[in-house]
Amino acid sequence: MSTAGQEEPDLRSIYHASGPWTGQTLYVAAHLGLADLLDDDPRGIGDIAKATASDEDALYRFCRALTALGMLAEHPGRSFTLRQAGRALRRDAADGFRDGVLLQSGAVFRAWADVLHTVRTGRPAFDHALGMDYFEFLAANPEEARVFNRAMGATMPAAIAALEHYAFGTCATVVDVGGGDGRLLASVLSRHPGMHGVLQDLPGTVSQAGENLSGVADRCTLVGESFFDAVATGGDVYILSRVLHDWDDDNAGRILRRVREAMPAHGRLILVESVLRPADGDLRSVLGDLLMLVVLGGRERTESEWAELLESAGFTMRQVWDDPGLATTRGHSVIEAVARAEADRPDTAHSSPPKAA
Repeated sequence: MSTAGQEEPDLRSIYHASGPWTGQTLYVAAHLGLADLLDDDPRGIGDIAKATASDEDALYRFCRALTALGMLAEHPGRSFTLRQAGRALRRDAADGFRDGVLLQSGAVFRAWADVLHTVRTGRPAFDHALGMDYFEFLAANPEEARVFNRAMGATMPAAIAALEHYAFGTCATVVDVGGGDGRLLASVLSRHPGMHGVLQDLPGTVSQAGENLSGVADRCTLVGESFFDAVATGGDVYILSRVLHDWDDDNAGRILRRVREAMPAHGRLILVESVLRPADGDLRSVLGDLLMLVVLGGRERTESEWAELLESAGFTMRQVWDDPGLATTRGHSVIEAVARAEADRPDTAHSSPPKAA
């Protein structure tokens, strides 16, 4: 049913604007580093082809398509310059998406070609198409793992923004479970000089966190261990940022139960995750949910689904905060939960919603 005053979507327009060739054309630009080779001065296609070891005619046709997509501008003599939108594909772009394109249009794209396997079995097409699960694939392909880590790092500012005004109160120790390269934990510790932090992730991941933690290293402990095996004890607040959406309910529940085992009675759990609201036309999140399903077997969740998942693992959801109008959070909601045995006690400490900036 259409909303009054809105035009019905046109299937051809939707598909042509977002069909596989669009993403793969951007993949060509990202993989070849075209944005790094171009600027405001026109550069001939022959020169660009030599610099990228490409066939000149084929590359010209891709550049022509990139021009139609608004990434490049074409000039006489089959030469091109970089437009503002295309600068997001530069390696050093502050808010770039080059690694996101490389991630989603590389090996992940092969899973989408086998997407009916997921629809019919409920299992990740990635495993079926590549013969291993996604994390096994990353372990076997170091360059893909580096792209993955950089792409995940590019989403970190949104998670940091989502937690910027969270009231940690009297928290003495915060544990970032699955905390990756430590940037989120470093941002929390930098705003709370008296707080100690614990960064837990796989050994190879936490070993790369040194530079990000340089300003707070004296207040930070590194734990290289899978959260499926155990979670560091002693925290007052536990953070899981963009971790649980990677997993189905069974595995997400296992992670949460490990946190519950480690967390003291007065502890709090903070999730930074998307909260699905499909009735609001939340296209980005529902398509993100499909990405989780097809590649990882994970899922994005509605507020009620988060509540049910937390309840099954021994938690009670306290509050959910987000600001859909705040671009810097990009759909990153903050979900606070406490151990279920503590949930109804009036003296259980919990925070207030973040104040407006």
